Amino acid sequence: MVNRKSVLAVCSAAIIVLVMTAPGNAWVNASRTNHLTFSAPVALPGVTLARGTYIFELANPTSLDVVRVLSRDRSKIHFMGLTTQIQRPAGMPADRMVSLGEAPAGTPPPIMAWYQLGNSTGNKFIYGTK
Repeated sequence: MVNRKSVLAVCSAAIIVLVMTAPGNAWVNASRTNHLTFSAPVALPGVTLARGTYIFELANPTSLDVVRVLSRDRSKIHFMGLTTQIQRPAGMPADRMVSLGEAPAGTPPPIMAWYQLGNSTGNKFIYGTK
């Protein structure tokens, strides 16, 4: 005969493990953070990023419209702004994470959209009209 206290202890332990691991896994999957390295300067609305590595992430994993761009060591926020959700263009490789726009000679090209690694959707940056 199975001891009732043993069954209760095993079930309680299983529930505790599930509760403790679920929030961590949800945060990792929802954060959608990517490290991007640029070999030349690029632009975002209101800011130019020098060549180097940056962290692109959703500012709030429950809202897919606010993107934050940080220094590699997370010590500086270079950009935080609203974006629009868009579909990855057909034929765009799943490992390509940005699309660049055109720029006048001598100025950095603007990042038009960031596509989280492997996702079919991305975030289109909103540039002001002149």
